[in-house]
Amino acid sequence: MSLLVVGLSHRSAPVSVLERAALSADSQIKLLQDTIAAEPATEAAVLATCNRIELYADVDKFHAGVAELSTLLAQHSGVGLEELTPYLYVHYEDRAVHHLFSVACGLDSMVIGEGQILGQIKDALATAQELHTAGRLLNDLFQQALRVGKRAHSETGIDRAGQSLVTFGLEQLTSGADVEGWAKGKRALVIGAGSMSSLAAATLARAGVAEVVIANRTLDRAERLAEILSDGGDTDVAARAVPMEAVPVELTRADVAVSCTGATGLVLTAEAVAEAVEGRTGAPAEERAATPRVVRADLPPTSVGTDDGCPLDLPAVQGATGFSVMGDAAVAGLDAAALEQHAAWVDNATVDRRRTHAARTPESDAEVIAALAATVAAIGRVPERRKPEPVALAPRPAPVLSLLDLAMPRDIDAAVHRLLGVRLVDIESLAEASADVPMAADVDRVRRIVSDEVAAFGAAQRAAHITPTVVALRTMAADVVASEIARLDGRLPGLDEKQRGEITQTVRRVVDKLLHAPTVRVKQLAAEPGGAGYADALRTLFDLDQETVDSVSRATDDINTENAKNRGRA
Repeated sequence: MSLLVVGLSHRSAPVSVLERAALSADSQIKLLQDTIAAEPATEAAVLATCNRIELYADVDKFHAGVAELSTLLAQHSGVGLEELTPYLYVHYEDRAVHHLFSVACGLDSMVIGEGQILGQIKDALATAQELHTAGRLLNDLFQQALRVGKRAHSETGIDRAGQSLVTFGLEQLTSGADVEGWAKGKRALVIGAGSMSSLAAATLARAGVAEVVIANRTLDRAERLAEILSDGGDTDVAARAVPMEAVPVELTRADVAVSCTGATGLVLTAEAVAEAVEGRTGAPAEERAATPRVVRADLPPTSVGTDDGCPLDLPAVQGATGFSVMGDAAVAGLDAAALEQHAAWVDNATVDRRRTHAARTPESDAEVIAALAATVAAIGRVPERRKPEPVALAPRPAPVLSLLDLAMPRDIDAAVHRLLGVRLVDIESLAEASADVPMAADVDRVRRIVSDEVAAFGAAQRAAHITPTVVALRTMAADVVASEIARLDGRLPGLDEKQRGEITQTVRRVVDKLLHAPTVRVKQLAAEPGGAGYADALRTLFDLDQETVDSVSRATDDINTENAKNRGRA
């Protein structure tokens, strides 16, 4: 086994890079075809989700495989190789198996324990099978990954530790409030009719929204999803389908909108959302950046530096920069712009940051740094840096429109964050929020399951590697028996059928008994770590033809692939 995976995910790359590197369905197909055409790879599969892009391959050369797969990912993602390389990770052989099994269990998901990844792994395998890029190794690997994921969810409480990305996103929209209480009676708009959008529509329906409107470029798919929601026995939600052209109008009616399409451009611009809010409220949607910041009146007065033993040489700093630095906090490491901000805070003043940045020069920064360095030399340490006192922001209106963007690349313009009356949660904000989500104790149990399954898979693969050699050996032994029986017929033509049959059975039993112990033992040894060489030893000892062994292996692969496809269809 020479399994190699090269990829990037929310753990290795910022969302902005993942967004640019996202692969369309056509790009995934072309990537698989080009990977198989490349020299180092004999099998390939692509796992592409909203927060990961991974290319799996069976390669005969590690270094050449890493170089080729990295280059192909860069070519088909549209992100230059030099820019993409720092965010790529590589796993090989057992580590690659461990990685996929962890992914299947939800341990590597943005939301720990979410189960949607199992459907995405199944889709990745189906695509590879349809394109005939998955052979014995990847068929076995992905099928086993699905079984491991299901085992983790059935034998542990990992579901309690995690949730679907949809549920997690809705919880972020509520700002800690109960989702069902928040959603009850609201009107929801779902843009897209794929698996993620379908999950979002079903989740909103179960949460108690009054209406779900499905918008999709293919109206038939939207109508089917709306029909499923309406006919579902567990909710009484009203559901209807509309074409994509109706989204601007529906947005003026909606309280919450979820978007997850495969579009390469924005589905909702900031201007479109602003118009929807204006059309709903009758007032223009203002930008949050225009809201003045108000300093709290109840803050204690700021102390003067010398009164509190400020360690800075105030005259030196003031002479170098012209700033009035007050307070007992050290401003070591602050640049000129930050110092001015500190001074403005001390004076309860306001500063135009754009002007401040424009006024900065390398010379002024160097002078400040020199003054601070002199202070450090005098007192022997860098004083601690004090954070500005908290300020109170002007009250903002409660959002009249909540937006959840689960697409990669994004469907909704990030500039929507600045609109008053609108709350946007997207993949980037979900990634930040998920870092604070505690993991359940069951995660440790899942990790043990993954480790056990990786060991079992490796043993099975090593044992399977020697099977064609054992089959070829037994085939050769059967041919020797048949040849010797034919020679016996020539020497003793007078044997009747009963006698001939007894002799044949006796010779076969002798051969089987001689081969039984060595073949059973060699399978056991081959299943252990480092046992790959036993197949070569067996071929050498019995002078087996490599082409015969390879033909057995190809026939076995064809049978396994067909069985895997049948299991997938079932």
